Amino acid sequence: MPVQSPSTVISEVLLTEQQIQRRVRELGAAISADYVDLEPVLVGVLRGVVLFMADLMRAIPIPFSIDFLSITSYGAQAGPGQVRLLKDLETSIEGRHVLFVEDMVDTGLTLHTLLRMLRARDPASLHVCTLFDKPRLRLVKLPLRYVGFELPDRYVVGYGLDYRQRYRNLPFVGVLAAQVLLPNGVGAEGESS
Repeated sequence: MPVQSPSTVISEVLLTEQQIQRRVRELGAAISADYVDLEPVLVGVLRGVVLFMADLMRAIPIPFSIDFLSITSYGAQAGPGQVRLLKDLETSIEGRHVLFVEDMVDTGLTLHTLLRMLRARDPASLHVCTLFDKPRLRLVKLPLRYVGFELPDRYVVGYGLDYRQRYRNLPFVGVLAAQVLLPNGVGAEGESS
């Protein structure tokens, strides 16, 4: 498979690496101020959140711990927001202050399900930090305490966001070019969805 340069797969850069890093530092400062002396647990869902979580952790000077979930949808027969847990938390969150860290929130259905699951474990508090938000796609009301950027309703990749597991490693966020994202759901490389 030929290697594609970012200039051939990205039609427009929406957020530069510098803009993202500056906003992550601002979020880290706000979280640190709000959670001082609380030693929060940062919880993320693998895989897209990895880049953001790593940079956010470096921007938070107060003590905290981290844990991860891994999920998948039940498949075509399942309704929206229905998920199957592939990897559960390894740490008990009962009585702990939990900050759920998300790369992007769009419809909110999956996040709504995950928050309900986490609330049932009796944390002392549960809040959400998302780097990217697409509120125009929201189907459920969500309590987003920290939001990095609002994104337009376009297919974006980079900084953890992917298309078929590709382009997560781009240090910026850009709109995927039309020749990569074809209308029939088949990528330019011939993959089927």
